[in-house]
Amino acid sequence: MFPGSFMMGAKDRLLPPSIPYRFFVAAVFFHLLAWVLLLVGNEGVLGFVGGQGMTLAALHLITLGTLAMTAMGAAIQLLPVATRRPLGPVWAIKLMFILYAPGVALFAAGLAHSFAWAQHAGATLCVVGLALFGGLVGANLRRVDDLPGVTRHAWLAVASLIGLAILGLVLVIDFTKGFLPDHTSVAAAHAVLAGYGFMGMLSAGFSFVLIPMFVLGSAVPDAVGKRTAQLSGLGLVLGAGGVLVGIGTLSALGALLGLAATIVYLRGMLASLKTRMKKRLEPFFRMVWVAWALLPVSLVAALLPALGAPLDPWAELWVFLLVFGWLLSFVTAILQRIMPFLASMHSSALGGKPALLSHLSPKLPVDIHLGCHTAALVLISVALVGGWVWPLRLGLIAGLAGAIAFGVYTVEVLRRYRSHMAAAVAAHQQG
Repeated sequence: MFPGSFMMGAKDRLLPPSIPYRFFVAAVFFHLLAWVLLLVGNEGVLGFVGGQGMTLAALHLITLGTLAMTAMGAAIQLLPVATRRPLGPVWAIKLMFILYAPGVALFAAGLAHSFAWAQHAGATLCVVGLALFGGLVGANLRRVDDLPGVTRHAWLAVASLIGLAILGLVLVIDFTKGFLPDHTSVAAAHAVLAGYGFMGMLSAGFSFVLIPMFVLGSAVPDAVGKRTAQLSGLGLVLGAGGVLVGIGTLSALGALLGLAATIVYLRGMLASLKTRMKKRLEPFFRMVWVAWALLPVSLVAALLPALGAPLDPWAELWVFLLVFGWLLSFVTAILQRIMPFLASMHSSALGGKPALLSHLSPKLPVDIHLGCHTAALVLISVALVGGWVWPLRLGLIAGLAGAIAFGVYTVEVLRRYRSHMAAAVAAHQQG
């Protein structure tokens, strides 16, 4: 079964709850705001292959505001627990958020309204915040040699972070200077490093810890983590490099290596699930299934523009399946589980009984979110391929409704946690 050493002494390594939750609440807020922008600026969605405006702003609210924000909040809490080593001083983590969250908002506003000063200022704040995050993670990983499945993917994520930050700054400067010979190729390489590199590697690496822990399954063998990291690393180099230099066969080979890594990764996950003690999977796992199904689909979609298919609609479909399909589905699934999980661990701080996960997690909002999110994925994918407006608008409405439901879920988890703590304080005082 899952090794108990991971959770042994975990409470002693918990950060104050306000630290990770500020990242999670910000991620949920940016998730909602992204769907609002997409619905308001829906005329720019069909045929989008780049350029400033509401669509690009919404895309970065998801990637920077929801995906990366969640990864940062999860990593600052989970890495110290997994590695049994401190991540860094709390003031540095707070500074990371103070820099990064306003940077995301400012950068998105600059993209939406073509304000060059806001783009430059927001991008700078984001890069500084991400650099601080990368530095903290790197310092933690240097002292770890017993978690190859996690650490190898985390190192790939850090390396991808450096690459995507450099390319991102170049793209922002090019909006005003126009010096790049091919803005689209650089943007595609940036997307590969951001989606499959930074976020993809963090998602895969943490899966080796989180999925067995949440389902009480056997640990994934180290050999699986090493193999997926090797295949993924080579795939990222070929995929991003091929796109950057304009050699489609190289980027297609990178996608095929990514598919091979995905097969190894999913086989390892499924093997752990087969040994689980929890025979009935929790509600959050429904979204995990969606994410796992769309990860290989996104890589197949990446083959089409790499092999010469028109960017409109195939590149747009690829980005949508990567960001909203695989990554957003997986991240919201983990958020759905990790928010009440951490709240439950903190709820016994005064020595009383911890709050039950079932009491902290309302079911109706996540049921609505699952249905709306899935409907949005189907409708928008159909709209992008067919160029049809009406399924696009229905899909955007469904996506916004799902984001609202997920926001309600987040607020309710925090409200129930605070209610439990207020009752615990009262009981402690009476005792």
